[in-house]
Amino acid sequence: MILPDDFRFSQASLQDYVDCPRRFYLRYRLRLPWPAIETAPFLLQEEHARQGRELHRMIQQHLLGVPVERLTIQPETPDLERWWDHYRAHPLADLPSDRRPEFQLSAPLGDSRLLAKYDLLAIEPGARYVIVDWKTALRLPNRDDLIDRLQTRVYRFLLVHAGNAINSGAPVYPEEVQMRYWFAEFPEDTIVIDYSQEQYQIDGDYLLDLVEEIGRRAEDEFHKTEQKQRCVYCRYRSLCERGAKAGEWLPGDPAIPEMDLNELNLNFDDLPEVAL
Repeated sequence: MILPDDFRFSQASLQDYVDCPRRFYLRYRLRLPWPAIETAPFLLQEEHARQGRELHRMIQQHLLGVPVERLTIQPETPDLERWWDHYRAHPLADLPSDRRPEFQLSAPLGDSRLLAKYDLLAIEPGARYVIVDWKTALRLPNRDDLIDRLQTRVYRFLLVHAGNAINSGAPVYPEEVQMRYWFAEFPEDTIVIDYSQEQYQIDGDYLLDLVEEIGRRAEDEFHKTEQKQRCVYCRYRSLCERGAKAGEWLPGDPAIPEMDLNELNLNFDDLPEVAL
């Protein structure tokens, strides 16, 4: 299969493929408009997502040095106000001082490219590299589920795979990498996931196999998932004749498709990258 020239693999696009090859094909190969809403009630989901984006923006500005008193919260946003209070009451602890919010990284993977945008990357060169990801889910996910998600695998792998681009040419070793999921609703329940050389090699083989498998598949081989419960959150379900009614909205449900970085206006010319 030939993907668009500007296509870059990300954790979300790979997760789409793993969850449902057909969804990947419709979304990234055909780039079809989404004919149905993902969840019901739609407006509640949209408002939750909007407040989540605003929290990310405020944290980014705070990490860039904007004083707290200048970061105001819009009226009638109770979730955002609660999340911001939690962020201020539970400041980031034990992180390297070189902190890079909204940091983007890209590198070759086989004949393709892999990219990631980190909420926060905290660096102590030659010692520690901590990835922090902000989550606004209304329920705390299972740690094992997070470990298996493509976000965890892609983010840690890419940091090692292309780490010399941010480390003055020196390699970043897997044992130096850690990923932390911080939950705005559960600020004391940060989930910490370490890394290892063995897992790095497993992830590298797995991710390369995925992108090569996608490239080998014929156009008619991107089949629908057999796990039909995933279809209730998919905007393509009507095209696949898997129903028209949206699933009930459960913030943080891993079955809900993630936003893909290719849908954001990333400037690929600004991405740190390494030729491997």
